[in-house]
Amino acid sequence: MSNLETVVDKGSLRAVFDGSLPSITPQPVMQCLQVKPMAGQQGQPERYRVVFSDINNFVQSMLATQANHVVTEGRLQKGCVVRLKSFQANKVKGRRILIVLDLEVLEEHGVHEKAGTPEALEIKEEEDTKPTAISSNGFYGNKPQQSMPQQQLPSRTSAPQSTSHGNIYPIEALSPYAHKWTIKARVTNKSEIKTWHNKNGEGKLFSVNLLDESGEIKATGFKDQCDAFYDLFQEGSVYYISSPCRVQLAKKQFSNLTNDYELTFERDTMIEKSEEQDDVPQVRYNFVSIGDLSTYEKDAVVDTIGVLTDVGETNQIVAKATSKPYEKRELTLVDNTQFKIRVTLWGNTATNFESPLESVIALKGLKVSDFGGKSLSLLSSGSMNVNPDIEEAYKLKGWYDAQGRNSEFENHQSTGNALGAATGQRDNSKTIIQVKDEQLGMSENPDYFSVKATIIYITQKNVSYPACLSEGCNKKVVEMDGMWRCEKCDKNHPRPEYRYIMSVNVADHTGQFWLSCFDETGRQIMGISADKLVEFQESGDDKAAQDAFQEANSQTFIFRCRAKIDNFQDNQRVRYQVVGAAPVNFSQESAKLMSLLKLYD
Repeated sequence: MSNLETVVDKGSLRAVFDGSLPSITPQPVMQCLQVKPMAGQQGQPERYRVVFSDINNFVQSMLATQANHVVTEGRLQKGCVVRLKSFQANKVKGRRILIVLDLEVLEEHGVHEKAGTPEALEIKEEEDTKPTAISSNGFYGNKPQQSMPQQQLPSRTSAPQSTSHGNIYPIEALSPYAHKWTIKARVTNKSEIKTWHNKNGEGKLFSVNLLDESGEIKATGFKDQCDAFYDLFQEGSVYYISSPCRVQLAKKQFSNLTNDYELTFERDTMIEKSEEQDDVPQVRYNFVSIGDLSTYEKDAVVDTIGVLTDVGETNQIVAKATSKPYEKRELTLVDNTQFKIRVTLWGNTATNFESPLESVIALKGLKVSDFGGKSLSLLSSGSMNVNPDIEEAYKLKGWYDAQGRNSEFENHQSTGNALGAATGQRDNSKTIIQVKDEQLGMSENPDYFSVKATIIYITQKNVSYPACLSEGCNKKVVEMDGMWRCEKCDKNHPRPEYRYIMSVNVADHTGQFWLSCFDETGRQIMGISADKLVEFQESGDDKAAQDAFQEANSQTFIFRCRAKIDNFQDNQRVRYQVVGAAPVNFSQESAKLMSLLKLYD
């Protein structure tokens, strides 16, 4: 193992924040002291907070999502040594915060105990009273502090920035608590102007997708800002955009981007076209091969690339909801997985499509459909690039010219329908991510499904209730003068029968969620009656009670569930209630999986 005193760049953290870093090292080497996940929105990429040390000082940091892989691959861990390759330094609410866009784990130096006795960087200015975007409650080195005015600090990026625009923020760092910022970003998509008319009035809007090396974000201009900015933006060009510009939570139903936030242009928002157009990335793709589309659920949003083998005629359809006509055109793409896929274009994109057969088409922002098998539809916020100048396009074109032109290609079957045909019965099994993505329980009527899942946690508080002894009643009873009274039956009982009412967290390979279980399922899970569990608790035999919960964990069941909207404290949520559970029948499960595998022979 290396001696950290000779490896870590001492004093580099202070240099990062006072702007003198390049005189020491442009990519400082530091030690990682802590890695913790941040609470995020459901369905969004997980975020991580990290503490880095230069032996003299430590600083709280946040990883940009494109750097998550160093955590998920297990390489970034407590005590390891890293080189920071790209980052943004901020000073918010009296704390130094580093947003890391790219880093390299120097595995050859191993993992060490904390080197030296680093201290938090001290700030002497008067603090700001505004909240910070990064909470540090319970985080490494957190101490109660006074409020300080937010300041902008130097950033380290891949190219020098124009001094006339001050500090350039990475898109990844934008939040409702960031002030006086400027981003430099490329317009990867520009929508048409859309109008609306309703009881509150009428108006118009347009939106653009903005990209820099840290990520993407959607920006929208309404009414006057639509008039002011629409002609200014050109798709593919790079712009400086400066606050005031509202940063708010993203409306995911109107965007195909993963950013938790979006921008709304304001009257005084500053927009200027950059003279430097080459130092910002082009469109960032996350390609899914056509063969792998079978693993994506309905309504998932993906990017893909393929060779164009068929172009359909333009057709017009009329939307049922609005009675408006829409132009559509269907394309067929293939790739080297020997699969083909149908892609639907809409509106002007469909009407103006003129690319020749055997062109390579890269598409970003495609919605997955499973009607009649897998197909794709280009969203209004998506984009299409014909014969793009990227490595994937050249490889695909080379493969097609060499052998793909004479190949046979398969269609994607609808797996659920095919499995039903193979087994002779309707298959209602779901994975947890399918249950969520298909929004089961969101309609007026309840939805029923089965899920194979493993118990990972049982809430031990209020796990049962005292119930009436009368046959078929099961209502809660109340203790009065040494007796237990049931208001429904108008009877007093010498004792209650305790019945389970449990909240259980279960997981499969796609995710986790909470299930509500009642007495019959509770007995299956716990292996003892609720009366027996209460007896352990009331007699002070905590060990026996804890052993029962411990034994119940990590069991796998086939849960038959009912999903239904539930109103709780004026909020709507989907409640998943178990109506039956059974241990896994491995013989039946094997037969089912074998039937599924035969579909791919």
